[in-house]
Amino acid sequence: MGRSRYLRATHPGPAGGLDPEAPEALLECLVGVSERLGRPAVLVAMDDLSAIAVSRVAPMLTDRFRIPHQPDDLPARVADKAELSRLCARWDVPHPETVIPQSGAEAARAAWTLGLPVVAKWSRPWLLPAGSGLRSTTLVDSAAGARELYARSAEAGSPLLLQRFLPAGPDTDWFFHGAFGRGGRPLLAGSGRKEQAWPVRAGLTAVGRWLADPAVEESGLRLAERLGYQGILDLDFRRDERGEARLVDFNPRPGAQFRLFADDAGLDVVQAMYLDLTGQRVPEPAGGPGRVFVAENYALLASVRGRSLPRLRGGGARVEAAWFAADDPAPFLAMLCALLGRGLGKGVRLLRGVPAQGRRTVRAVRAPRQRGGGGRARGDGLPEAGPAVIRQGAPGVPAPPGPPQAPAEPDELVSR
Repeated sequence: MGRSRYLRATHPGPAGGLDPEAPEALLECLVGVSERLGRPAVLVAMDDLSAIAVSRVAPMLTDRFRIPHQPDDLPARVADKAELSRLCARWDVPHPETVIPQSGAEAARAAWTLGLPVVAKWSRPWLLPAGSGLRSTTLVDSAAGARELYARSAEAGSPLLLQRFLPAGPDTDWFFHGAFGRGGRPLLAGSGRKEQAWPVRAGLTAVGRWLADPAVEESGLRLAERLGYQGILDLDFRRDERGEARLVDFNPRPGAQFRLFADDAGLDVVQAMYLDLTGQRVPEPAGGPGRVFVAENYALLASVRGRSLPRLRGGGARVEAAWFAADDPAPFLAMLCALLGRGLGKGVRLLRGVPAQGRRTVRAVRAPRQRGGGGRARGDGLPEAGPAVIRQGAPGVPAPPGPPQAPAEPDELVSR
């Protein structure tokens, strides 16, 4: 793992990996982690599989971990594309027009009705078998393709959905991050615009900006309240031809760009969740909109492919920089090929100096610092990384209410 000011130790995950449909191995693993820690800890799931599995074993861990209360298999329900479509229809949250076909012929008709190309999604992508070649989301360009994909429903393990395709544009992709206490009470929330993505127009956020959007924020807050959602969520929206923001994905965990939503004192959604779960007061957020998030390696790739750079620092924007997957050779090989194929040219430059050894791929988030310290932006990206265990300060009991205190030691992380 190397050295990190945020990470003290790691604990191996379940042998054989994480299976949310059989979470007993995760339960045994977390009990072992708890025994080694010797005190309660805050547990934050960092990807969808972990969120689903943790919610299913949470009732057996109440004395060992502080976990957001999410009853009735809530993470699995909101991560289920079919269930999300039904929830949006019930609560009048804009969502792409969706058809759940019951036969191959109906899938072909729906593709024509929705308009080609059409987006095909498997309802529960975590059930897709490894090595099948099936992707969680596919762009289908023919009725025959929709029929053929439906024929693999039994193999996929969950129903097929067909959604109307919403084309990408310069102002179409938005997201919403929030941390919520019991009953869907917002602790910290914000909306942002994806200004660059990698892959271009279809991937993760390479450059994002915190911008207040009333429609996006209202949809996110309404969903959290109706669900009684406690915990952290990350929602993805795309605007249609009329400019209406439609919810396309619900992630029951922090998004990779969650550090975009940090206020002037450095409070972000993970720190807000930590304070709430340990019985401490969550301060009112101070400032925030206008911040910019940059995943440096992916922003460079998106700039080369798109032949343009976003304006990051105009108007005094505060930039939160990150470097994703520093130990993954794929981005570096792609970057090298792009640069060799196109050359740097006049319109492309490095956004920041790249550290000699890259930045950390995974980290656990340090407990909140005392406020008033200036909230300097830190360059640490956090991709999906399994459940993170954040140790609490006082042995056996939650930290007492009051201003957030930094821990005496760095935190610990459970890897999947």
